[in-house]
Amino acid sequence: MARGWESKSVEEQVEQKAQSSDGPNADARRAEETAAKAAKARQRQELELQRERILDERTSNPVRRAALAAALTEIEGKLNAL
Repeated sequence: MARGWESKSVEEQVEQKAQSSDGPNADARRAEETAAKAAKARQRQELELQRERILDERTSNPVRRAALAAALTEIEGKLNAL
């Protein structure tokens, strides 16, 4: 008799777990969202590091300075898009 009660309890727990999640693909969706957030954070960090490197660079060559300014503008645009 105890086994029957136990199995019903387990069955109820399984049903509750199935109802609490959004279905069998819920874990996969959460993993994809987490991966997307991590990729976005890495991309932001990469752009910020590139921006810092450009800002730290010093040059007296006007052509090089113009190229650095253009690169800085492009990087800042990408950062704003994120």
